[in-house]
Amino acid sequence: MRIFRRSPKIPAALSPALEAEERILAWAYVGEPGERVLVATNRGLRLPDGRRLGWHEIHKVTWSGRELLVTPAETARERDGYTVQIDAPVVGFLLLEPGELPDQVRTRVTRSVAYTSHHPLPPSGGVRVVGRRVSGADGLIWAVRYDARTAVDADPIVEVTDQLVDSAREANTPPA
Repeated sequence: MRIFRRSPKIPAALSPALEAEERILAWAYVGEPGERVLVATNRGLRLPDGRRLGWHEIHKVTWSGRELLVTPAETARERDGYTVQIDAPVVGFLLLEPGELPDQVRTRVTRSVAYTSHHPLPPSGGVRVVGRRVSGADGLIWAVRYDARTAVDADPIVEVTDQLVDSAREANTPPA
């Protein structure tokens, strides 16, 4: 019966420094056991180098059964009330004994997305508007991701994008 089985505790020497109210949900050794760990917390993914990617900062995650591939989002531009994001380089982690880590990562990244909608933009291309939850914060943060071939800095594209983000934000803000 699984409900009585506990996951092993992370070795104290490998446990990352956590912020107040941050707690470990799952962890796994990266590569051979004993040296490096990947840790899922309620606030994000703690990488072996000590950095934390917030769930809202991860664009995509894939699991091959042995390797967890994480595509972080990188801010390309700051605009009024939202950011323009691009994919940062993919980071891979070999997990020989993954336990619940891949499931926790996928679940947390998916749950961080509160709103997503794709819109075609003339003359070609499009934009995805995304509202994401940030663990420990109220409200949503807003970002856009442009399709390839989209003139991201053209004034008409910026104006339409501003309107799309404003509409999405308005539709997803509870009445006062």
